[in-house]
Amino acid sequence: MKIILMKLKNHAKVTAWIFVGSLTAISGVYAQETEQKTRLLTKSVAQNQADSYEKLLREADVLIKSGKPADAYTLLEPLEFDHAGEERFDYLIGIAALDSGKPDKATLAFERALAVDPDFAAARLDMARAYYQLGDLQRARTEFAAALEQHPSEAARLNIQKYLDAIDARKDGKRTRVSGYAEGSVGKDSNVNNSDSQPQIFVDRFATMATLDSANVKVGDNYYAVAAGGEINHSLNADWGLYAGVDLRKRSNNSHKQFDSLGRDVRAGIMFEAKTDRLRAGVISGQYDLGGLHNSDASGLKGDWRHVFSPSNQLNVFAQSVQYRFVDKVMQPNDFDQQAVGLGWLHVMADGNSTLSGSVHSGNEKDVSPIVTVASPTGGRNDGAKHFWGLRVGGQTIIHERATLFAGAGIQVGDYNKTNYYFLRQRHDRLHDLAMGVSWQWDKVWTLRPQFSYTRNDSNIAIYGYDRKDVSLTIRRDFR
Repeated sequence: MKIILMKLKNHAKVTAWIFVGSLTAISGVYAQETEQKTRLLTKSVAQNQADSYEKLLREADVLIKSGKPADAYTLLEPLEFDHAGEERFDYLIGIAALDSGKPDKATLAFERALAVDPDFAAARLDMARAYYQLGDLQRARTEFAAALEQHPSEAARLNIQKYLDAIDARKDGKRTRVSGYAEGSVGKDSNVNNSDSQPQIFVDRFATMATLDSANVKVGDNYYAVAAGGEINHSLNADWGLYAGVDLRKRSNNSHKQFDSLGRDVRAGIMFEAKTDRLRAGVISGQYDLGGLHNSDASGLKGDWRHVFSPSNQLNVFAQSVQYRFVDKVMQPNDFDQQAVGLGWLHVMADGNSTLSGSVHSGNEKDVSPIVTVASPTGGRNDGAKHFWGLRVGGQTIIHERATLFAGAGIQVGDYNKTNYYFLRQRHDRLHDLAMGVSWQWDKVWTLRPQFSYTRNDSNIAIYGYDRKDVSLTIRRDFR
């Protein structure tokens, strides 16, 4: 009996140990499950917070790019204490502050971004702009100079140079600034007279083929060209000023001298410049020579407005009204008045090394000559008045620390309102053009530019159709 009781006692102990062990195991499993669920919940909450933060940053970026930096700053400011030191956040709140009139707060944000990445070119440039707005010209000059050393895009480089010129002018007490350029080119043009390659065309009115004069048949040639120009800007006060400029362009062909050209253009007017806007309005005048003879004159009014929404986005608008008059009496029936308007956009990519641009334009040409001809018994051009519209796209990107690749393409459609006397139809043109090349700047003022361009005009009247290829090499010297 005693032995049986001892065995029962031992069995009870084993059972107790098994029970305790089972409870411990169960407790451990439960604890692991609870810990895992807690981790998953924490991770989910963190992910939701990250998604919400990312959405907020994207919203702020959209507000800045759409010209609402003050709203973006209001959105970001409550998060500054928690996220200061994060490069992306600091840059966004810096831009929002700068473009909403808080350059002092912008400098603090840009300093944090540059502390994380000293090579952040966009932040460096915007830091310089902030110091400029604060009136700290010395520090602004230092930052602009540093931005130039980071080999910015051509558009950014020109913008930086304008700031540096303005700083120098203010520092030296200058109210007048002068700039200029000179360039020379050599090239080969497949169609120096913009003509069709067919020596004969069908004339509908007479139902016969007509042989064209050699001047109206496509011909290629090698050429050289020179150009020079300059502009004077005089400040009347902090916002208003006057400007005047001139450009000269000469092109000479090796063999076909009758197509040599010389253009002279002058402009003058008044300008208004604020923090984000520049408005210019004035008169323009030009004279054009062809084959060594005075060919035509142009004169009129032109205005343009530039608005900087942010360092990455710029709006450009222009409008002009110009009279074009021919000197030769034979050509005077082609006199016309032109009115045109255009809208363009420039976008600097996030890396600061590339830019994209696009523009649209539209206008009318009114045939105003009272001269009556067989082809135009009511006066004016044979094809009549013209309505046109067009668009252009382009871009450039830095491919080497001193070389920038650029390209652009455009189309312009023109419709005329008279039935052509000889071809018995209303003229319709579609002009295409393409240009690409590389701009190599081996010095601050010297640039070498190889370029290829292609032009094609498709017309329902054969005599106006043509295609043209041009390969050139240009060297340019800027003066400031």
